[in-house]
Amino acid sequence: MNLRLWENGLDQFIDLPHGGPGAGFRISALIAHIQSSGRDYVQGQQNCILDEHTKPNSLDAWLRQNCTERPGTRQAVTRVAQALVASGRFESVRMPCPDSGRRCKGLRLVNAP
Repeated sequence: MNLRLWENGLDQFIDLPHGGPGAGFRISALIAHIQSSGRDYVQGQQNCILDEHTKPNSLDAWLRQNCTERPGTRQAVTRVAQALVASGRFESVRMPCPDSGRRCKGLRLVNAP
């Protein structure tokens, strides 16, 4: 399955390949969330149900809670992170996880509207 990326003015919609029909999010919603939290986000993808997720402050947990009707399925897959980087608004980084303290794959906002 190819990850679809739709352009709508300055915003883009990223389809979640494992989120079910129509599941996805607008980059502007993620940017607003990141700006309100005041921190960058670890990718945090895990194969578990949401209630057992050990990284509640991750992109994966946010996507499961806000962008899909399949919260028991990993959502912050590599293709989603690649689409965010390809948008030009994020860069891929290694950063400390706010939940585990370990260095993990993450996304840093670099070009917000």
